[in-house]
Amino acid sequence: MSQLRDAALTSKAWPFEEARKLVARYKGKMPEKGYVLFETGYGPSGLPHIGTFGEVARTSMIRRAFEEISDIPTRLICFSDDVDGMRKVPENVPDPVALRAHLQKPLTSVPDPFGKYESFGHHNNAMLRRFLDTFGFEYEFISATEFYKSGQFDDVLLRAAERYDALMEVMLASLRAERQQTYSIFLPIHPETGRVLYVPMKHVDGAKGEITFDDEDGREWTLPVTGGRVKLQWKPDFGARWAALDVDFEMYGKDHSTNTPIYDRICEILGGRKPEHYTYELFLDENGEKISKSKGNGLTIDEWLTYAATESLSYYMFLKPRTAKRLSWDVIPKAVDEYHQQLRAYPDQTPEQQAANPVWHIHGGTPPKSGMVVSFALLLNLASVARAEDKETLWGFIRQYAPDATPEGNPDLDQAAGFAVRYYADFVAPTLAFRAPDAAERAAITALGAALREIAASGQVPSQYAAEYDSLSEELFMSVVRDTGKAHGFENLRAWFAVLYEVLLGASQGPRWGTFIALYGLEKSVALIDKGLAGELVA
Repeated sequence: MSQLRDAALTSKAWPFEEARKLVARYKGKMPEKGYVLFETGYGPSGLPHIGTFGEVARTSMIRRAFEEISDIPTRLICFSDDVDGMRKVPENVPDPVALRAHLQKPLTSVPDPFGKYESFGHHNNAMLRRFLDTFGFEYEFISATEFYKSGQFDDVLLRAAERYDALMEVMLASLRAERQQTYSIFLPIHPETGRVLYVPMKHVDGAKGEITFDDEDGREWTLPVTGGRVKLQWKPDFGARWAALDVDFEMYGKDHSTNTPIYDRICEILGGRKPEHYTYELFLDENGEKISKSKGNGLTIDEWLTYAATESLSYYMFLKPRTAKRLSWDVIPKAVDEYHQQLRAYPDQTPEQQAANPVWHIHGGTPPKSGMVVSFALLLNLASVARAEDKETLWGFIRQYAPDATPEGNPDLDQAAGFAVRYYADFVAPTLAFRAPDAAERAAITALGAALREIAASGQVPSQYAAEYDSLSEELFMSVVRDTGKAHGFENLRAWFAVLYEVLLGASQGPRWGTFIALYGLEKSVALIDKGLAGELVA
């Protein structure tokens, strides 16, 4: 057994903790079906969002962790409930008025408002698969429409008809008295209108596997529960799917947590074994509101990938799944830099530390080497002061700072430079707010400019720093910035750094100043200070 596997058996990283539960589920023995089955569910009532991605990413992390500590094969199924009736028209689609005539129809029977696919359900399924494929997930896709119509669900549906009373007892206990009067676990699909009907059952024939009901016009119908003519309400469907597929693990959001006992009991009544589950906290938009597919609020996957690489999003999903997360633009730079910090740390870590490092879980145990010799946050600051319109501008500075770095040899840095220019143009530039320094600040900044100008002119380490530094380095520049602030009464150096950020960068926070000066260059840094003192940046 490898050192990493030994470490994984006791690691407190949440994917390994969940993986160990699955090992215990089968006591290390091979399941009768020959594999452990992971599932994620998707309701395609709107365009997929980052929360959907997060569910698959996190499930995949647990799957990888399980494969590290067990030799049992695994499968991951992404199940789309596209038979669900369209209860409301999404706000973020073309010509929403045209969809109103198709309310309550299964999503795979609603025309595609984008005009590209067989139906709205097919469109949203395709979007989901494209997004998941972008990240290289290994999964099998199942459409509920095919699952119902092909007969794969028939055995469980017939069992549901036989055990209708027991299933109804579970469901009715969770409903208000008014809802109990009309509720049924079965939702017939009207043979003529194609709409999903929410009507009470007049009779359920468990022996024949048939239901009898009156439609909305009072006409009586009898339909078999098989062959896609009937679907289950969403809560019974959850548990029935577990029983039909013999699911071993599924995670879902906190909003489902109160329904877990219902899902479990439905599964057991239908002859299945309840799976292991994991409840994660919800994703919030910048206003603290829950992200909604139909509203289209919060970041989309495509939007994140416009400004950062895929791995940064996977990193963000790894962090504290049971803590609510804001998904807004300002989380992207931090996620990028923290991901690369973890990459750089990984090679020198112990097996225990590697098992807890997010990059092990993101890359399935084989994380790449980071080529980010400059942080994303610093690239943003550089783009800001240089008013960069393309990544080639940033590379001009990067080559001076790290002569061995190249776009070919550091593809992640090259990609990040392009992202930084785009992010700066869209989010940083519109928010820049330079200010003029007050008298005390002006004196300190003037002194800093003079000190840096002297170093630039001489090309040598100032005598007072000669014992500590033997060359011009970012650490030397940092000491000069720090000592200048102290000499001018800034006991709180964070306040001094903030003054420099606000006057020279037009922001409330920014890079480590020594690194910035080394990257931007001494002469350009002095020129920036002169502009700030002259009021040119404010103008």
